[in-house]
Amino acid sequence: MRMELYQIDAFANKPFEGNPAAICPLESWLPDELMQSIATENNLSETAFFVPNDSGYQIRWFTPVHEVNLCGHATLAAAYVIFTILDHKENKISFASKSGILTVTRDEECLEMDFPTQPPKQCSIPEQIIKAFGIPPIECLKSEDYLVVFENEECILNAKPNMSLLSELDLRGVAITARGNNYDFVTRFFAPKYGINEDPVTGSAFTQLIPYWSKKLGKNNLTAKQMSKRGGEVGCVYAGERVLISGKATKYMAGKIEV
Repeated sequence: MRMELYQIDAFANKPFEGNPAAICPLESWLPDELMQSIATENNLSETAFFVPNDSGYQIRWFTPVHEVNLCGHATLAAAYVIFTILDHKENKISFASKSGILTVTRDEECLEMDFPTQPPKQCSIPEQIIKAFGIPPIECLKSEDYLVVFENEECILNAKPNMSLLSELDLRGVAITARGNNYDFVTRFFAPKYGINEDPVTGSAFTQLIPYWSKKLGKNNLTAKQMSKRGGEVGCVYAGERVLISGKATKYMAGKIEV
């Protein structure tokens, strides 16, 4: 079986920035085991597969080791493929997913994703987090992931966590964050139990970060920077039960795989 595969850099202005995702357009679903094997072979933080349905597309996402319920950057990358490579004529795409209906709208500058919020709630700080980072955070919350707030941007930039300790946590991953010097907030994301020590830009984490920082800063429109080695800029809008997450994308590679 021969299939199209694209590697797209999401939340990127040019190649080698943002977060790379592998995108596989399908006419019908492959067996789960085969999709997981393809994602493992790609060895990127996520591989997205999508198939057409009556209202648009259905989408699924796989890390190298697990299927996940929501992924932002691979959704952005999938929308880029549909808009620019598959020549989708309308300015909006609807994806059915395990996290409900997700839409992506195209404008002149970027792609904007409409996602459900996952507001984090205050929690006690797990001992693994304190030991993994070596310094106590000023606040800890939880939703899909742990959201760990530090004093300033330098704490985020200089963090070198113990991945073995973070892999012991019960949630998907850990987003660390602080107020930014040139952005409303900055962040990094770690998910070693899902085979991703550090994710370059994590769209799904912003469903938790945006509600937190919107309330903390008293504003609904925010700018953010994920401070991984590749880095990525994210536009953020808090809209109650939804968040709007925007960014650019660019094609790095187009090819075919045989399975």
